[in-house]
Formats: sequence, C-alpha cells, structure tokens
Amino acid sequence: MHGANRTGRPFTGDYAGILLYETLHQFGYASAPESISADDGLRLTGARITNAVKCLPPQNKPETGEIQACNGFLAAELSELPKEAVVLALGTIAHNAVVRATGHKASAYKFAHAAEHRLSDGRWLIDSYHCSRYNTQTKRLTPEMFAAVFARIAELTG
Repeated sequence: MHGANRTGRPFTGDYAGILLYETLHQFGYASAPESISADDGLRLTGARITNAVKCLPPQNKPETGEIQACNGFLAAELSELPKEAVVLALGTIAHNAVVRATGHKASAYKFAHAAEHRLSDGRWLIDSYHCSRYNTQTKRLTPEMFAAVFARIAELTG
C-alpha cells in the first residue's frame, strides 16, 4: 500500500504524482509543485483530482468489475462540477470511466493523447497518457507533452 492509499491524497507518494503536481503548479492549479502528504499544506485552485476506482486493485490495475462498481461515485462527482469545467482523463481507464459516467458510449469517444471530446452537457473531456513511471521513463509522455495538454485546458477555460 503506497501512494494515495497510504497518504490519503490521489497521486501523492507515488511516482505519477511528481509530473502531475509539478504541472498543476506550473499552470496555477496547485499551491506547490510537490505533494508529500494530505496535510502538507498544498491546495488545489480551480482543479479537483479524483479516481475512477475508489479501492486498491490487485497489482494496482483496476479490473472491469471494480471500474463498473465505482462508476456511480464518479458520475456523482462529475455532476457536481461547474458546466464550464474541463475534465482531464489520465489514461484509457480514466477516459472510459468518464465517458461511461457521463452516459456516453465508448465507441463515440476514442482515447488518444491530447484528444478533445465535447460531451453532450457542453463540458470538454481532454485525454492524456497517464503520468506513470512507465510512460514518463519510456518518453511516451514527456513533460512538454503534458504541459501542452494543460495549456490547451487553460485556453478552453479562459
């Protein structure tokens, strides 16, 4: 048990959080570039981080049943967001969970890095490769690619 399951904050205490919180800070969404613990004083502004699955899955890879079981929680969270919100999905699992939670068919919204999808409620869904250690070390996702996604989100939100 490590990362969010240990610290109580998503992407805190795991490798994926390094690039995420640095980028959130760079674009003014986080008060600090590093997230150490849930009580470290870091605050998000104009951003919210949540997970598609609320439990600790085996090998840290959610199974279909877990994703489906948690989708109602995600739908409730998304319904509370302002209509001008942009949803950033980190990876295919998050993308598909958001599509399902918003009542859309996955076949109509294909995942691709930096893809932009206009949802029926007017919100935008933006995709990014997950900021995992594997994706960043293999350069599938670079800091520049990740920053470009955030720059686009900043354009969409004004």
